[in-house]
Amino acid sequence: MTTEPEVRRTLSESAARQLANATKTRAQWSGITPRWLVSFLPWTPVEAGIYRLNRVREDSALTDADVTCSPARDRDADLPETFVDYQDAPREYSMNAVTTVLDVQTRVSDLYSHPYDQIQEQVRLLTEKVKEKQESELVNNPEYGLLANAHPSMKLSTRTGAPTPDDLDELIARVWKEPAFFLAHPRAIASFGRECTRRGVPPPTVTLFGSPFLTWRGLPLVPSDKLFIDENGKTSILLLRTGEKKQGVIGLFQPGIPGEVAPSLSVRFMGINRKAIASYLISLYCSAAVLTHDALGVLEGVEVSKYHDYPDKYV
Repeated sequence: MTTEPEVRRTLSESAARQLANATKTRAQWSGITPRWLVSFLPWTPVEAGIYRLNRVREDSALTDADVTCSPARDRDADLPETFVDYQDAPREYSMNAVTTVLDVQTRVSDLYSHPYDQIQEQVRLLTEKVKEKQESELVNNPEYGLLANAHPSMKLSTRTGAPTPDDLDELIARVWKEPAFFLAHPRAIASFGRECTRRGVPPPTVTLFGSPFLTWRGLPLVPSDKLFIDENGKTSILLLRTGEKKQGVIGLFQPGIPGEVAPSLSVRFMGINRKAIASYLISLYCSAAVLTHDALGVLEGVEVSKYHDYPDKYV
């Protein structure tokens, strides 16, 4: 017995799709992060690409003997005489350039730029990559990065490996003059949360920039994957005081650069070569400065893989 082929009485979906327009998204990249450090840092404009950090000479800083309270009555006591000396060779910070060159075949940009402009999309994605590199340099750059500029007296190690409330309290004791926020890898924050849960003191949350953050002693724990985890599963947690008025940590940028599309970020057309390839220069200039050594503390040796077993029944 033979089976006769089914006779379609309507248009098939596969055939109908030939006349349909699919709704398309922009190109998505999972490497884009909130870059909270850039948002939380106050930024100071710089002229001529140089920021000079003037400090008082610590060996000649004021002491209690340099000033006095009102002298005793009916006495013509001599008043103390002193002055404040400055460092002879203050440190100067130069702007660091995070750059890349975008190449686009003009035939591609001419023919395939609807509904999304190919050049704009390429610039958008590369700009995101440049900004991710900027935040990484703010943390890890060997010259101006936060980790490289922490004073030895402001570094401490965890007591047991995993970050505990006691560890963060000790860090607060180091950066006690109006600290602003902690900076840590998301896994380090999760590890701290586990230690708090184990002790029955879950950290409260606060909403900043429209997003929730865990806090400790009222200070937000700001996540950043730019604080890398080493091969031993360890990382660092930072505590910062920020702002020029508070002699804290600041970011540096230079406004008004040629081709500026955002503060200190420029996109400039470089021309078209004989192969019909258009080139665009994307540059972002930035740096950072720790104004006084007690503005930045570092908790080192933070383990992120410590877990706890809990009984099935709770008393």
